[in-house]
Amino acid sequence: MAFCKACGQDIGTANFCSKCGANQTAPAQPVPPAAAAVTEGMGENVAGLLCYVLGWITGIIFLLVDKRPFVKFHAAQSIVVFGGLHAIHFVLRFTHFFLFSLGFHALLGLVGFVLWIVLMIKAFQHEMFRVPLAADLADSLAR
Repeated sequence: MAFCKACGQDIGTANFCSKCGANQTAPAQPVPPAAAAVTEGMGENVAGLLCYVLGWITGIIFLLVDKRPFVKFHAAQSIVVFGGLHAIHFVLRFTHFFLFSLGFHALLGLVGFVLWIVLMIKAFQHEMFRVPLAADLADSLAR
């Protein structure tokens, strides 16, 4: 007894299934594997951590590549926080109050480093840690 390759109906010696109409003589064609997403298999927490590794640069990359809301939020927050800190550092280079800007520049660097570590740890722990002011901008950017 022969059975249909598609539906399992008894077809006897027929070349086509009387139930579903599937051709029984044609070899089954393999289905090509689906293209894997870039972040497929990567946990949300790991992708969230990686959003912060190189500051706003990795934030842009993950915002464009990953579609998961948790990762998009952290990518957007990385862009806002570290892009803002980068812009402030740039402006401070050209200020005329050298001693004031030097101290403020060092303080800003320390705050940026602590924020960088805290945000990576919180993202890896799968927490939605929201930096005041930056999180609201990140929400609108992640949409």
